[in-house]
Amino acid sequence: MRIEANLILFFWAFSIFSCLCFSVSSINFGYRFPSSAIKAEQVKLTRKSSSTNKLYKTKYFTQILDHFNFNPKSYQKFQHRYLINDTYWGGPKQNSPIFVYTGNEGDIEWFAHNTGFMFDIAPHFQALLVFIEHRFYGKSIPFGGDKDIAYSNASTLGYLTSTQALADYATLIIDLKKNLTAVDAPVVVFGGSYGGSTIKIQFKQTLISFLFFSFSRLILMFWAVLASWFRLKYPHVAIGALASSAPILNFENITSPYSFNNIITQDFRSESENCYKVIKGSWKKIEDTGKQSGGLELLRKSFRICKNFIDVDALASWLETAFAYTAMTDYPTPSNFLNPMPAYPVKQMCKAIDDPKSGNDTFAKLYGAASFYYNYSGTATCFNLAYSPDPHGLDMWSWQACTEMIMPTSGSNKESIFPENQWNYSRRAAGCKAFYGVHPRPNWITTEFGGHVSIQVLKRYGSNMIFFNGLRDPWSGGGVLKNISKTIVAILAEQGAHHVDLRFATKDDPKWLRDVRQMEINIISDWISQYYHDLAHQS
Repeated sequence: MRIEANLILFFWAFSIFSCLCFSVSSINFGYRFPSSAIKAEQVKLTRKSSSTNKLYKTKYFTQILDHFNFNPKSYQKFQHRYLINDTYWGGPKQNSPIFVYTGNEGDIEWFAHNTGFMFDIAPHFQALLVFIEHRFYGKSIPFGGDKDIAYSNASTLGYLTSTQALADYATLIIDLKKNLTAVDAPVVVFGGSYGGSTIKIQFKQTLISFLFFSFSRLILMFWAVLASWFRLKYPHVAIGALASSAPILNFENITSPYSFNNIITQDFRSESENCYKVIKGSWKKIEDTGKQSGGLELLRKSFRICKNFIDVDALASWLETAFAYTAMTDYPTPSNFLNPMPAYPVKQMCKAIDDPKSGNDTFAKLYGAASFYYNYSGTATCFNLAYSPDPHGLDMWSWQACTEMIMPTSGSNKESIFPENQWNYSRRAAGCKAFYGVHPRPNWITTEFGGHVSIQVLKRYGSNMIFFNGLRDPWSGGGVLKNISKTIVAILAEQGAHHVDLRFATKDDPKWLRDVRQMEINIISDWISQYYHDLAHQS
């Protein structure tokens, strides 16, 4: 992993050489899904109504800017987008349930198209489906919807917090239930990750463009984290929460900073010892080649990199991203969530590396493996390592990763598939101060939602929560991996990947995945049945 020290050097250089035509540096904030590669899963549903109907209707709610203060600015409003599907809803007279997706760091439509489990089970429960967008993302932009203003500085971005987002969801849900005359309808919240955690940002400066964010990495962890936190903070609004791949223990050194990369390492090593060794030994070979005369050109040709830009660090990050996100999305069926990929893509990558046809050519082996992630469709002619626009509006995750979402994940030990690296909070903090003018608050999340005693606290006052974790998912190391109580349960899948349970069901799903989903359906059914029983016996 490239360390955060580069960012400090960048800002020092930028302040002195502001007239330079091109400079690149990077800060490792962890992983996010690469924005340039995101494509929504194709959705095929049996609809009651005409096939011309859309998957959902788009609505807007007039939301308050600040839920926690009473100064004049707090009362500013913005248009908060949500998506709704009432195809199977039994209606308010039956108090049919409302299933709510707690949106994360991106366009809500993309997430709706990739959370098929909710659509699959809606007919069984006669449920209303609602997908709520996270503030400052997609089209839910405060300050008149003007991103130039909303994203301009810390005084406006200060309203982008997890607590404000949770309050948004509660306010919207309560108002929606009133408008639907469904105040007694039970609400269950769903989420699969926070929609993220940390990111690797690349900064580019030119004479005409200033600074750009290029998100080469993303994780999808925020969704489930928000769902679990929502249940804890607003138990009067939601009767239960399904939190899939939620690393709620990934804060304040509760989880080892080496856990994330250790799981990626084990994923590849479990497929092939040779595959593991080739990848592990490749980083120095790439670095040494880049230092040689003509080395960068050799790397460019070996990995089919476009002619506009080649850099050793950028190439290494490109490969790291492929391995990390393939491990994260190592699904048992073909997928098109990030990029088109085959079933069990980690296995396919290792087969490419172990292919005797590539002989001892390490670069050919790596290229063959990376192609499963970047070019499984076979349509790409070259790969662009330079900045590209983000079509899903994920860019403001950098603010969250610089303020409250401090999740140590970049550590790599001697056995890691990646180069050795130590998590360094000081470098993160210095980079955030230089770019946003803010100091992170690494202890805030654990103060607000629970820290080293989270399990004990959940056991004492929590209820009706499902924590699913696939153990091949790098984020599972920070997840809840055992039952906390009779009503806070952990469901584990040894072969599972990141929020695989929330994907659309297919005819090729393995039995273990079908069993996981059925367990979740049964538990949610129990929650709703208990709610109806309690409602009927109210005085």
